[in-house]
Amino acid sequence: MLIGVPRETAEGELRVACTPTTTRRLAGLGLDVAVESGAGAGSAFRDEDYEAAGASVDAAGARVRGADIVLRVRRPEEDEVERLAASAVHMSFLDPFREAALIRRLADRGVTAVSMEMIPRTTRAQKMDALSSQASLAGYVTVIQASFHSPRIFPMMMTPAGTIPPARVFVIGAGVAGLQAIATAKRLGARVEAFDTRPSVAEQVRSLGARFVEIDIGEAGETEQGYAKALTPEQIAMQQEGMKRVIAGSDVVITTAQVFGRPAPRIVTREMVEAMQPGSVVVDMAVESGGNVEGSELDRIVDVGGVTVLGQGNLPSAVARNASEMYAANLAHFVEEFWDAEAGALRLDPEDDIVASAVVAREGAVLGVAAESLAK
Repeated sequence: MLIGVPRETAEGELRVACTPTTTRRLAGLGLDVAVESGAGAGSAFRDEDYEAAGASVDAAGARVRGADIVLRVRRPEEDEVERLAASAVHMSFLDPFREAALIRRLADRGVTAVSMEMIPRTTRAQKMDALSSQASLAGYVTVIQASFHSPRIFPMMMTPAGTIPPARVFVIGAGVAGLQAIATAKRLGARVEAFDTRPSVAEQVRSLGARFVEIDIGEAGETEQGYAKALTPEQIAMQQEGMKRVIAGSDVVITTAQVFGRPAPRIVTREMVEAMQPGSVVVDMAVESGGNVEGSELDRIVDVGGVTVLGQGNLPSAVARNASEMYAANLAHFVEEFWDAEAGALRLDPEDDIVASAVVAREGAVLGVAAESLAK
């Protein structure tokens, strides 16, 4: 059975879905691995690295796209769907909430589509949780970006000229990305505060050395998967009022608030940004799903009253080497979990909880949230 790894075609995407290390793991299962020439270049993996690991390099990419199992980072382009084998298993981020029409085309082609966003947050599935692995790196990148654009240093520094106080960083949202942003800012020496609508994460915030900002917004809670539930307009207004003073006194604000499968909530107004000191930095990590910050723009740096507002998308690609290693490991774990060595095939039991969550197209049918989106 052949696993194909195509070169990513989305603009700015530097990650790759298979590394030389995971190539060896997959080959150890008895699988043949073919990698499109140049697929790993953005992550500093050379064609010869893949060949040394046991993969074949496909110069044209036709063999890769016609493989039995296709591994990639982003969703396939429309013309690529027709190049997939009718019985193929295609694994990537597919955004089934917004790309239901694409899922329909994959189903019509006869492809079994695995959406890596939909891996459940369970103990057994943790090793396959690509959303969390990439979010952790994104949280790190936001802080590095903020430190680069800030005109001040993060740590306290005692000098002959006097003491420089630490930068004040406020992180909004303490999920996987937010917690990594907190940890990174603390490692750089900043004074960190954080807020989340879920009081249950307060202890995690404090364990990283940050102060948890208490704002009473009433009952909020979280989903079974651990994601924050959407707030009412009244709750968002209460949150904004409670955050005004903290934001105004911060040198850096990082927003990570997202609601799974829905547009990001707008929680930082232009007025709140303008109340910050000139030279302050705001990083809107949710910009790709609508943005938390009024005035942020996807893949642009915007000046709002002297405050730098960063809206870079695809943050994990900024650290493509590690992002590829983590994502490729998630995919390899999935293949290993469901590989039937005797049959020489993936056995995706529809009764399995991971399969039931992540498979969004199978045997001509659209499944799960993609089916719900098409029905609306």
